[in-house]
Amino acid sequence: MTKKRNARHWDAPQLHADHPRPVTRRQFVAQGFMTGAAYTVGGGALGMLPASAMAALSGDVELMKTVTCQITDGAGKIPFICFDLAGGGNIAGSNVLVGGQGGQSDFLSTAGYDKMGLPGDMVPGLNDTNGIPFANFDLGLGFHLDSAYRRGILASITPGTELFVNGAIIPARSDNDTGNNPHNPMYGIARAGAKGNILTLTGSSNSDSGGNSMLPAMLYDALLRPTKVDRPSDVVNLVDTGDLVGILSKNDATAVMESIYRLSDQKMNAVSTQLPTDAEIKRAVKCGYVKAAHIAEEFGGKPIDPFDDLDIVAPDGSGIFTTAEFDDGSRDAREFQKTASIMKLVMNGFAGAGCIELGGYDYHGGRRAEGEVKDFRAGRCIGAVLEYAARLSKPVMIYVFSDGSVSSNGVIDNSTDGRGKGEWVSDNSSTAAGFFLVYNPTRRPVLLGGTPDQMALHQQIGAMDAGGSVMRAATPAANNVNLLANTIILNYMALHGEQNRFANLVLDMNGRPWNHGLGGPSQLDALTAFEPIVNGTIANPT
Repeated sequence: MTKKRNARHWDAPQLHADHPRPVTRRQFVAQGFMTGAAYTVGGGALGMLPASAMAALSGDVELMKTVTCQITDGAGKIPFICFDLAGGGNIAGSNVLVGGQGGQSDFLSTAGYDKMGLPGDMVPGLNDTNGIPFANFDLGLGFHLDSAYRRGILASITPGTELFVNGAIIPARSDNDTGNNPHNPMYGIARAGAKGNILTLTGSSNSDSGGNSMLPAMLYDALLRPTKVDRPSDVVNLVDTGDLVGILSKNDATAVMESIYRLSDQKMNAVSTQLPTDAEIKRAVKCGYVKAAHIAEEFGGKPIDPFDDLDIVAPDGSGIFTTAEFDDGSRDAREFQKTASIMKLVMNGFAGAGCIELGGYDYHGGRRAEGEVKDFRAGRCIGAVLEYAARLSKPVMIYVFSDGSVSSNGVIDNSTDGRGKGEWVSDNSSTAAGFFLVYNPTRRPVLLGGTPDQMALHQQIGAMDAGGSVMRAATPAANNVNLLANTIILNYMALHGEQNRFANLVLDMNGRPWNHGLGGPSQLDALTAFEPIVNGTIANPT
């Protein structure tokens, strides 16, 4: 069937007759009324530090930094970045392949793929007009040959980078059009050890999770709450160290900062706040001064602006983004700048993990072209992170999720951007899924399992039924978003060979392990995708 719809600008706000008038920030972002921002957790007392104070800290201050304040020069963990697609965009079928209980290549019925926006002549198992299979595994993880994610990723990476990428998809239901899904795993990633030189987590909104979706409540830690980073200039301001070095030499400037710390230390030791948390308050104040000295020692004089990073943007066009597409004022440029800012922080060890919120993914009810354009943009951003990791020769784990999903009724959009695919006509949580990609600079990550059939069960963790709906009993994560986030944390730890620590990642007030809900060791193995790519820590992480 074909049906004509009125064209509109794809980044114009989406007005859905079956949705209430947007009133919350999450609703405005999901429907494209506003863009998602980017945020980070930053150090304190930055304004008083010199720009080039590179002298080593004194022994007592260094001891305070590493032991009491636990400020480290990178935690040696794999960088982690997640993409939060606000509004409930398509992931399964038209983008990442999904199949039955045998894995991605256990193809569903034509009707099942039709619900996921693929017409009968484009379903996996068939070939295109050039004889190329629609089921494509160039990125390790299977994508539809014409997936907008795949096309966007390939547009951002250098040919050959895909040979070092692999991934897994997890069919899992989540609620439509809401920020109440506890999708975001970043607090668990931080608890697993991912911490940066300047901050621990970066995120995309001024929320507890740092993104559109919530975090699992059991993982919450007030010390990890993100703060704003919205553009490259905000990255620079994280280490804006002031003008003290213009008055003093770098050694004298360092001595001044250490003296300020010691004066503060003496003053704090001489008074009491009269509060039960007196010791912790004093520790936090002292560590603020120590953190400021550490930032100057570690980052003074180092370029941190993503715009000045030739791997990201280069005048000769050799960067991941061209100067024009990075700075032309378009919606694409806005999302590229946001992505570049977060990946600059995370991939260089300045932050341990980050979340990039992309808005406007409540794109049903109009032409398929809108979803294709926005999914391609997301692919460009995902590919940018993979390519930046390749240029730095560092591993990275990327997780992509959305609040719910969409379905098609088979009406075809034959416009250029619609690409002859089914229009998205309604929200549909039964077609939802999340997926993750892993880049390893030494070789493609290896799936668990001794045979191809066994490996397929680790590449697709869970299953869809023939009609294209999530099989709710296939995994603990399939019908519980908390457990989907926990599954991602498990897989992150497994990449380090640390899945044995997963059961004790969180302890209650009595020191008892958390109820993570994923079962015992054998069940955890079944929910794990890859063999470790590092053992414990990465050598020379920064």
